[in-house]
Amino acid sequence: MAARNLLARLAGGDRRSLGRADEIAAEVTKNPRKFPQLIAGLWSDDALVRMRAADAAEKVTRVHPALLQRYKKELLGLMAETEQIEVKWHLAAMVTRLRLAADEQRRALAMLRGYLEDRSAIVRVFALQALADLAQWDARLRDGVIELLREAAQSGTASLRARSRKLLARMEKDFALE
Repeated sequence: MAARNLLARLAGGDRRSLGRADEIAAEVTKNPRKFPQLIAGLWSDDALVRMRAADAAEKVTRVHPALLQRYKKELLGLMAETEQIEVKWHLAAMVTRLRLAADEQRRALAMLRGYLEDRSAIVRVFALQALADLAQWDARLRDGVIELLREAAQSGTASLRARSRKLLARMEKDFALE
């Protein structure tokens, strides 16, 4: 009943609205035991609930990233399956917070590269951000990600070009790139 109540509070209203997602995120951040209820919303039959649960879960895991770990397999599966733009971009942000084994990392990287081809500019921007974030922690990824950033800085939407330039500048500063 509690899960349903939490998720019911994410339902309804306008698709352009976050509804009560910020309120739910704050509640779950204060009481992480409710996180399983929230994460269940990513598989809701209601697109608004999925969207808002993804938003709230992403916000909660900025503070409590370890909460995601027990859902790693499910999240990687959802990342591969979902067509919902709002869920995709939040998953791209959350995947960077997971401790991934080598095979899981390869799978996540492949999905993020696939997201770079998504019809949604925001999904592409979040995928690029996620790839850059992963490259910050794994030197083996840097050259490939830097190449992607340089390509994106020259083509694509204005938002993709701007984010690419910003990420490249950060990486150049952090790693003294030429």
